[in-house]
Amino acid sequence: MEKPYVIGIDMGGTNTVFGIVDTRGNVISKSAVKTATHMDVNLYIDDIYVELIKLINTVGGIDKIKGIGVGAPNGNYYTGNIEFAPNLNWKGVIPFATLMADKFGIPTALTNDANAAAVGEMIYGAARGMKNFIMITLGTGVGSGIVIDGKIVYGHDGFAGELGHVISVRNNGRMCGCGRTGCLEAYASATGVARSAREILETSKKDSLLRNIPIEDITSKDVFDAAMEGDEVAKEIFIFTGKILGEAFADFVAFSAPEAIILFGGLSKAGDLILKPIVENMEKNLLNIWKGKVKVLFSELKEADAAVLGASALAWEL
Repeated sequence: MEKPYVIGIDMGGTNTVFGIVDTRGNVISKSAVKTATHMDVNLYIDDIYVELIKLINTVGGIDKIKGIGVGAPNGNYYTGNIEFAPNLNWKGVIPFATLMADKFGIPTALTNDANAAAVGEMIYGAARGMKNFIMITLGTGVGSGIVIDGKIVYGHDGFAGELGHVISVRNNGRMCGCGRTGCLEAYASATGVARSAREILETSKKDSLLRNIPIEDITSKDVFDAAMEGDEVAKEIFIFTGKILGEAFADFVAFSAPEAIILFGGLSKAGDLILKPIVENMEKNLLNIWKGKVKVLFSELKEADAAVLGASALAWEL
């Protein structure tokens, strides 16, 4: 095969992971750069180029690469643009696929990061054999990829499936990075968990290991670590987060009747701490016709591989 490799890029609000993928779906090599530290998208692409070209050279150079696939927040599959992404430093409409193609001289396709993860999970992971499922990515934000009858749902404009920004979670709730209030993302993302911790610590006098950390420095990992040590406040935060997710999932089931909802991303590492309250509250709020029928699963792929593999799948079509 003249061009036996493609590149998959998973752009998160904090980090960007990318890898070279062969025709069998093996991630041959992988590297990463920080997303959040780049205020200029062109400098960000320059840094990706520096790291990626090292990987490309190990497989025989640019001539061996068929294409680049990118999963990005607010990525539009139809246009190749990143449009008004709340968790990125670059505002407005960014013609990212064009910028990448110009920099590398390789055809580039782009989609929403959660859609890319869903494709990766469908081909290589927990959703193998499923034609109807929802992928939920719990990272810096909350993303989603909806698969119905074996196809990603893009909608008429390329932006279908922004379930992290449903606003029925809490009326007049927290301000979200998108500029609205009460979004699921403001509560159920890694940053949302940290916000919950700060709120509880500021409004109560409960003892907690988290009080040993400067309140503005608390992360979702700190909450997880404290919960694993039996900290009641930390466990309360996960129960609260799982309740909100479970209630939202019951709504999601109502419109697409998925076989499963698959959790991916850093927050899913909390395991049963997050899974048990999600399932309990989802089941409690489901219509009877769906009770006991919808699985909630963790991704079966290595962290970031689902999105890298899913993004890379776009490139084989170029």
